[in-house]
Amino acid sequence: MRIWQGIVLACGVGVALIGCGGPKKEGGAAGGGARKQTLEGAVSVDGSSTVFPISQALAEEFMNENQGVNVTVAESGTGGGFKKFGRGEIDISGASRPIEPSEDETCKKNGIEYIELPIAFDGLTVVVNPKNDWAESLTVAELKKIWEPGSKINNWSQVRAGFPNKPLKLYGPGTDSGTFDYFCEAINGGKGKSRSDYTASEDDNVLVQGVAGDEGALGYFGIAYYEENKGKIRAVKIDGGEGPVEPSAETVRSGRYKPLSRPLFQYVNVKSLEKPQVKAYVDFCLANAEKLVSQVGYVPLPAQAYEIAKKIVAEKRTGSRFMGETAKGLKIEDILAKEK
Repeated sequence: MRIWQGIVLACGVGVALIGCGGPKKEGGAAGGGARKQTLEGAVSVDGSSTVFPISQALAEEFMNENQGVNVTVAESGTGGGFKKFGRGEIDISGASRPIEPSEDETCKKNGIEYIELPIAFDGLTVVVNPKNDWAESLTVAELKKIWEPGSKINNWSQVRAGFPNKPLKLYGPGTDSGTFDYFCEAINGGKGKSRSDYTASEDDNVLVQGVAGDEGALGYFGIAYYEENKGKIRAVKIDGGEGPVEPSAETVRSGRYKPLSRPLFQYVNVKSLEKPQVKAYVDFCLANAEKLVSQVGYVPLPAQAYEIAKKIVAEKRTGSRFMGETAKGLKIEDILAKEK
């Protein structure tokens, strides 16, 4: 996997069963044709805990308009989701990184064609306890010193001269997480490159609770979990070489928050699109993502990107356009428009 820090943004294991709502209009998404039809069946979504709040919000809204459809939303991590997706066990996999070559190969071996859909942008957020009044910002080099394989940093005084003599306890995603993968690439320079002696969880709420309960703690996860828990934790500004920058919708959208800004994805099994309820759900996601992504604390894509994604679904353009891309200086809609 490559780093996505240069994208220009201008352009579970626990399963949540969410209740059903009223009937929907013909055409699959809200605002379709005049005649009404009743959808029935199930839609299965799994994967990234980072993407989970987006998937959950979309599922709730979709089922408010569709009786007879149950959307199950789970969060077994990006890697865990791709394992299930590659075995044909789920309809949609949420991911906080692009699919990797080995995962793509598994899909091919099992005859699974997929459509890759960016759904939002995220600013991976480094957080500390609110009582931490010394680490207002950290450089990428300091983060690397803390998190690189074999690191023995266990006290804040080892991170920077002038930091207090206080124990440093680390919290972060597990190895099945796309957030873990991205952080390793962006900060430590390679897949899986991380120290292992930290408190790991695929559930970001567990990480929030850990940092909130430990004055010397430091952790990282998606920006939505920070936004939801601002009173319990504090974000650290990141200096990627051009001065400290705070994670926010504006800094992520402008590309200033680097190297920890990234796209989030949904991967859709093409065969699943033959089921009317799945096709309707995917159409609904692309029609309503811009609004709901903001509501759960992430950054929407440019409107043009969602329009291109709708065309990709309509034409069933399969495969990954993002796997292996460095995307430096590229607009996300330009990548989406690439022909396979």
